Amino acid sequence: MKRPVLIGTVLFCLAMAVLLFLRLLPLSAGAARLPGPDVALCLALAWVLRRPDQLAAPVIALAFAFQDIILFHPLGLWPAIVLVGTEAARLRENRWRDQPFMVEWLRTAALIGMMMLGYRIIQVLFMLPIPALGQAILHFIATVAAYPLVVLAARLLFGLRRITPVEAEQMRFA
Repeated sequence: MKRPVLIGTVLFCLAMAVLLFLRLLPLSAGAARLPGPDVALCLALAWVLRRPDQLAAPVIALAFAFQDIILFHPLGLWPAIVLVGTEAARLRENRWRDQPFMVEWLRTAALIGMMMLGYRIIQVLFMLPIPALGQAILHFIATVAAYPLVVLAARLLFGLRRITPVEAEQMRFA
């Protein structure tokens, strides 16, 4: 494994661990609140769309599976959907690379919406407990609204930027 790939993988895993830790903190004791964004999903999509060479599919699956275990979610369902979604984004990364950020944001919003809808449909089909539709819609809106902030934070904290066409060619032949 090349050094930049290893560094990127370790940074992603550390970021996911910090996000999971922050999610577990008791920030509001007993107060009803609006659902927050899925920052981990935003980070995974931003990483795959900016540095597809640094983040392997098993790393994404294991990070989200670990999150499912810790948060007591249905084991494997959301990691499988996230894996399909991030790999779909990875396949389209070369076509999205030259587009302005607004186009990327809209496409990512559509992808997040399809992922959340698929998750909800599977929950209904298998009679798993599902949150209220209003809560799910607010969660989607918060996640889509957080995506640009996560991209900016990843750029500032990790130096995560889009790859250039030269770097893409080098990855293809490496």
